[in-house]
Order: sequence, then structure tokens, then C-alpha cells
Amino acid sequence: MTPPATLKDVADHAKVSMRTVSNVVSGYEHVSQKMRTKVLESIAELDYRPNPVARTLRTGRTGMLALIVPEIDVPYFSELARDVITAAAEVGYRVMIDQTGHDHDRERELLTGGDRTMLFDGILFSPLVTRAELLAMGDKTTMPLVLLGEHQFDGRYDHVAIDNQQAARDATQHLIDIGRRRIAAIGEQPFENYATPHLRTAGYLDALASAGIEADARLMRTAVQYHRADGYAAATELLAVDPRPDAIFCYSDLLALGALKAVFDAGLRVPEDVAIVGIDDIEEGRYSRPTLSSVSLDTPFIAHHAVARIAARIDSPDSEAEEVVAPHTLIVRQSTGGA
Repeated sequence: MTPPATLKDVADHAKVSMRTVSNVVSGYEHVSQKMRTKVLESIAELDYRPNPVARTLRTGRTGMLALIVPEIDVPYFSELARDVITAAAEVGYRVMIDQTGHDHDRERELLTGGDRTMLFDGILFSPLVTRAELLAMGDKTTMPLVLLGEHQFDGRYDHVAIDNQQAARDATQHLIDIGRRRIAAIGEQPFENYATPHLRTAGYLDALASAGIEADARLMRTAVQYHRADGYAAATELLAVDPRPDAIFCYSDLLALGALKAVFDAGLRVPEDVAIVGIDDIEEGRYSRPTLSSVSLDTPFIAHHAVARIAARIDSPDSEAEEVVAPHTLIVRQSTGGA
């Protein structure tokens, strides 16, 4: 049996230094395309397989990133995970995924460095942990870390943010623009100090106030989780209010899909009787009937910038933290009268 090719074999075959081969294998970006192509051709011809254990011993790095989200079965997070895996592969990293299940103790354990964090070079974290909890942790977080999603942190960590307040305002303003005035909202979580629902509530109220529409507390419903069943239950309650809402803004697409079913089960039409808009632009909403209007959060952008920031943080642990705000776009579909 022919022994497996080594790093030196590849270097000799490509007529380059072992350092150059190592840079290509590690995804180091400052290698010319001509040199990268030459090395990759030799790797393919020799069927070279990098030894991850040897690389870890040599560099002190594993080539692994962790992506930690609240719920992997929520479509937004599964789509984000797909895009993070793609972005990480482009710079030579692999990704392992974990979920916290909305458990604050679990989040704190992962943030402060449980045993499993030794497997990773860095963590991409979409937390529900609050700003106050992060402050209370002080400097206990030693792993390179990029926070995703929430928009209220203290500036110590790299952060790829979503402008939740403006996204909610845009969704509500769209309902106002199509002539709706009794606009309900589903998704506040008053018993948890989570930034996302509070910011989306603020955006909803901002849009109403700017249009001179008085907010009606009877048209606002909480959601314990952002699942279809929660949207269905909340919308069913809203449709019993007299007079009923003529539009519903949902803080996620899953809530909106549940609301869609509730409206139809009540014998009403969407959007003629009740218009519905969500946030996330998940694939399911593009194929629902009617298709779902939604604020699209640019997950490829979020993934690309998050991976770029964690790679930079791994290389330069003492560099200043950066905040990147992801763009969002309102996609008008049939649930609010679009094509």
C-alpha cells in the first residue's frame, strides 16, 4: 500500500515551500491565486489529506468554529447555519452547531468556556442572554467571540447586528401604506428581558405614532415561543376582538404562518379581510398560500461578516471590537396584496 502523501510531498510536487502549502491548506488569504491554484492541483493529484491532529499541535488551532443558536429547528437559524457553513468553508474553517434551547444557564456556560469550547478556535453566538448578563460576566469570556442578531450589547465583543426596531417599523409602515388602521402585533415577550421583541415592539409603536394611529393594547399579543402554534393561538384571540384587526404584524415568519391558518380557520380572507406580514423571509413563507410578505434579514451577509470578524479576531485577539449592521429588505407578497 502506498503511504499517504505528506505536506512535504505536496511542496516538492508543486515546487513551493512547505509554508506556502500550509497557508493554502489553512485558508490563509494572502496567497496569490496563481500559487493557490498550483498547490491545489498538486493536492488533488497526490490525494493529500491534511492531518488535523498534526495541524492542531503545530499551530495551536483546530480549524473548527462553533455556531450556537437558540433553536436549530427554527428555519431562520437553520438557514443562517447553512450560510455560516458556506462562509466558513471559504476561509478554511469547519463548523459545529449547538443550541441552547432558550436556557440562560446553558448560554452562560458556553460563553464562559465550558470543556467543549477547547475544541474550537472561536464561537459565533446568537444569544438570548441580555446585556446586563454579559456585563455581569466581566472578562470571563476568553474564547474569540462574535455575537449575532441582537442589537443591545456593551461594545466589548464583535457584533453582527440586525436593526430590529427599523425592520419592525418598516413592516408596520407597509401595512399602514396599504390602508390598514387596526394593526395588531404578535411577538412581545414581557416576562423576559430579550432585546429583539422589545425593539420590534418599539418599531411597531413608532410606525403607528408617526401615522397618527393610537396604539390599542387589545391588539397586542405575547408569544412564549416564535412557533406556528403560538402565532395561531394569538391570532385566534385577536380575531375575537371587536372590532377585529384588519392587519397583523408578526415578529417572525413562523408566527405569521400560524396567524395565516387562524384567519382562514375563522372563515376570513388574507389579505382582503386581514393582511399579514412577518420578519425573517424564510423559504416556507415563499411557498405558503398565499405567499407571505416579510422583512428579509440578509443571512448570507450576516454569515459572511460574522465569519470574517471571527477569523480576524482569532488572528488578532487584542484588536478593537467592531459592529456591523446587516441590511434588511421588505418583500411584498400576496399576504399583503402583492403579486
